Amino acid sequence: MLILVLLVISLLPLAAQVSSESEKTAAALRILDAWHAESPKEEERFLRFVLWTPKGREAPADYQARLDRMMRHIQKFYANEMNRLGFGSRSINLPKNKDGSLKIHLIEGLHPEANYGMSSGNEIKKECLAPLREKGIDASKETLVIFCNLAKWGAEKLIFSHNSPYYAGGNNQGGTAWQLDSPELDPKNLVLREPMIRDGQYGRISLGKHNSIFIGGVCHELGHALGLPHCKERPDEAARGTALMGSGNRTYGDELRGEGKGSFLTLAHALRLASHPQFSGSTKGMNLPVMAEISNLEITTKEKSIYISGTLTADPPVYAVVAYFDPAGGGDYNATTETAVPDESGNFILSTDALAPGKSGELRLIPLHVNGSTGGWMSQTKFRYPYSISKDGMPNLQTFHTKEALAPIIEALRIQDGRRVAALAHRLTDPFQKEIAQNLLRSRTLATKTPAEAAQGNGPLTRFKPSEVKVGWGRPRYDRLPGSSPLIESGGQLFSTGIYAHAPSTYDYDLGGSWKTLTGTVGLAAGKGGSVQFIIQGDDKVLWQSKTVKEGILRTFEVDLTGVKTLKLLTDPTQDGPSQDWSLWLAPKLIR
Repeated sequence: MLILVLLVISLLPLAAQVSSESEKTAAALRILDAWHAESPKEEERFLRFVLWTPKGREAPADYQARLDRMMRHIQKFYANEMNRLGFGSRSINLPKNKDGSLKIHLIEGLHPEANYGMSSGNEIKKECLAPLREKGIDASKETLVIFCNLAKWGAEKLIFSHNSPYYAGGNNQGGTAWQLDSPELDPKNLVLREPMIRDGQYGRISLGKHNSIFIGGVCHELGHALGLPHCKERPDEAARGTALMGSGNRTYGDELRGEGKGSFLTLAHALRLASHPQFSGSTKGMNLPVMAEISNLEITTKEKSIYISGTLTADPPVYAVVAYFDPAGGGDYNATTETAVPDESGNFILSTDALAPGKSGELRLIPLHVNGSTGGWMSQTKFRYPYSISKDGMPNLQTFHTKEALAPIIEALRIQDGRRVAALAHRLTDPFQKEIAQNLLRSRTLATKTPAEAAQGNGPLTRFKPSEVKVGWGRPRYDRLPGSSPLIESGGQLFSTGIYAHAPSTYDYDLGGSWKTLTGTVGLAAGKGGSVQFIIQGDDKVLWQSKTVKEGILRTFEVDLTGVKTLKLLTDPTQDGPSQDWSLWLAPKLIR
């Protein structure tokens, strides 16, 4: 009998994680609806629409009727997807004029068309704020959709191009989606395989596909304005088509032309939308601050799957947990999702085998509060955990377990308790963990000798004093990163030594011609989405340079320093600029 009981217990986590989408939806709604039913605050929130046009340029032809059809089409898409997943026909709310048509505010910009471009989103929004305020709309507290009249459509030659902002962001309280409008964008055209047009970005495509891309883009960016981050479909979801918040902005309506399965909404994102005031019809607690903590967290592996379980304590309550498994590279477009609904005690469990072989990744757990909040902006969360996947698909949690073991030391460093750091480091039994802890403690003491002044022995470059330093943001750091997360993490790995070198940066070292080799690795700090080129010079000659390095990519080097007197380590921010360029020289070592 004991054996039978143990067998049943061992199967419980598996049973919990394979519950169907409909079961998860029903369980989530029981929590969500019960909370809103107590002292309800029913209130319809509406999207707010602007057709913005540069000074002196006429609005696109028939924009009122076309945008009305477009937004009703998108409203129906969300309603159908929410209904398919068991939430009923919840969808966005569209404001209407007295005649029932979509209410759109036509606003003329302050400058001619030449003054605006793709990066002009904030400027255009600022130009909309005062006219909206005069109509009683506070855009900072609403979900705002701005159609920008910055596209060019040649009806005779069927040529299209645009220079419009095309992005979005938001949460349960409000957001902004910058879209574009053009006379040929109309849901009526989604069915057309002909005529063929020339799109400045996508080349020669049918007018129908052109509409799929840009009406799908409106639907996708609206998702961002409602608080949805990117994600792609899991292999088991692919039969439905392409996830809207992945590449689904390019496949919207493909099924109408018989050219594919079209776009769909994942359960993960339907769960997020279910509590959004636009979809729930309730503003109860919409602006409340939220708190969530996870205790008893366990992240384990079995064969080619990762399993996560824990206990949530939250206020307001949490009705679901969304997990994003995000491989390095590709932004978050290639993240897959899994979901769980906590029980009455806050316990949850989920797992996935939809993991990208040969890549490091980050697991993000997003608690969904009943008031529509996730405690962050789109994909932001404090619950972030690294993992890596071998080329044969086997998960590795070494980095996660190392970070967990070092967490008390990080906290002691935060409160500047050096004695506690030393005591905790002394108790560690894992040599690598102990080395990281000791280096973190030592990093507060600056090196006093240059490599040229070192009499003998090999060692990490971080133990030597540079002769000149310049970093693009912050201050130089050795064996730690700036901020509250000092661990040197890159490409799914932790490193015990390293140099922080936000691009553009320069680290000069006096070698005195007494060293033979420099070895090491380069990469970007985990979670940073920049791109950087690393360059090593000896006596002003290039000895090694990397290709462009992005998040998740590691490049190793081994450079001959024979006779070299001056070593220079450079990082270049490349064409995309210095944003998020947290460059790292990882485990750099001088050898005689």
